[in-house]
Amino acid sequence: MEFLSLLYLVSALYICYLIWKLIDQKRDQECYILDYQCYKPTEDRMLGTEFCGKLIKRTENLGLNEYKFLLKAIVSSGIGEQTYAPRNIFEGREGSPTLNDGISEMEEFFNDSIAKLLAKSSISPSEIDVLVVNISMLAILPSLSSRIINRYKLRHDVKVYNLTGMGCSASLISLDIVQNIFKSQKNKLALLVTSESLSPNWYTGNDRSMILANCLFRSGGCAVLLTNKRSLKNKSILKLKCLVRTHHGAREDSYNCCLQREDEQGRLGFHLGKTLPKAATRAFVDNLGVISPKILPTRELLRFLVVSLFKKLKIFSSTSSSKSSGGTITTKSPLNFKSGVDHFCLHTGGKAVIDGVGMSLDLSEYDLEPARMTLHRFGNTSASSLWYVLGYMEAKKRLKKGDRVLMISFGAGFKCNSCLWEVMKDVNGNGNGNVWEDCVDDYPPETLANAFMEKYSWLNEVEDPDNYELPDFLK
Repeated sequence: MEFLSLLYLVSALYICYLIWKLIDQKRDQECYILDYQCYKPTEDRMLGTEFCGKLIKRTENLGLNEYKFLLKAIVSSGIGEQTYAPRNIFEGREGSPTLNDGISEMEEFFNDSIAKLLAKSSISPSEIDVLVVNISMLAILPSLSSRIINRYKLRHDVKVYNLTGMGCSASLISLDIVQNIFKSQKNKLALLVTSESLSPNWYTGNDRSMILANCLFRSGGCAVLLTNKRSLKNKSILKLKCLVRTHHGAREDSYNCCLQREDEQGRLGFHLGKTLPKAATRAFVDNLGVISPKILPTRELLRFLVVSLFKKLKIFSSTSSSKSSGGTITTKSPLNFKSGVDHFCLHTGGKAVIDGVGMSLDLSEYDLEPARMTLHRFGNTSASSLWYVLGYMEAKKRLKKGDRVLMISFGAGFKCNSCLWEVMKDVNGNGNGNVWEDCVDDYPPETLANAFMEKYSWLNEVEDPDNYELPDFLK
């Protein structure tokens, strides 16, 4: 009897040990953000209204109809007058970029943001174990990641991942790579570098689906320092809770809606197709379907099940009521995402993107303010835009310990990626190199009215494309 009792005791202790070991291993697999640094280009790279007008005017292949189209696109884009562009545009060489233009644009970002990030986090470059770089539209030899290793003298055994062609959703793809490394290797530090090279990618033709990219994309970038070291947990600002990636590349319309290609005259550009909104909606819905059970409380999921069951039982009455309302289709999600999320960090792909996500998730103007202000101040900085939105929340002192932040991004392919973060401590954005610290008090402004309409509205009154007078500042 005593032997059996001893056997039971040993078995119970062994089971407890296994459970403890499993929990202990899980603690070493967490993904924390220690700090991040967004890039603010110098003032001489800022795109003012008058300069934009001169830039469009000197594009030889554009005519009056294209001017009117661009005016409408810029005015409705939600982008302000303080965004940034590459240097070759200010030098008048956007139509004939060199390889060095793209490299110097990236190195200017690397030398600024990575240095600031390592300095303020007190991390030596030799401590970096993993480097993940995503620059979608610039591939060179040696790679951009190799240039970072050379510039900061990283260790010879650093694990390197250099991503291209991932589009605006590349940040969360890079984050997924880091997360998977952390699950299998303990005590690691990872540097995630995300940006986009605009210097070699200015479109000089007149295809409307391709000149839109010139209006939307702006210079920017971000460097993020991540770790799974237990000893650094108390220094971290965010902890990754879950991440979901959705890729609809198997669908022809989704695959072709965002495409780098040449126009009929052989000019290279980035095509944004008419099927883009439909492809984005479809990917967004599928992504939400996977991440919702991971981030929403049980009570909200049960409420959704009860409401869905009730609607199915009342299907005939619902059909008749929809007909009587004129057949309006609503895209609003039946789930209340605010029950499990405190802050929404949305990709600044444009005003229509922000409005669409806001409508789908039933978000208030307060929820959408960080994305709107980021779009207005910095424009669409591609994969790095999410971190500018997060920086705005930090600068406004919105992030409190225990809050949950949902990031949502879209990208060519077509992809929709999302993740949920938990705030580890109250975050004060002042005095730590936040790109918003010198202007956050000016946001939100009284109006987001675009100055382009005030300055260029005379274009809409021109009827003869061969006979009209230019204002003095465009001559």
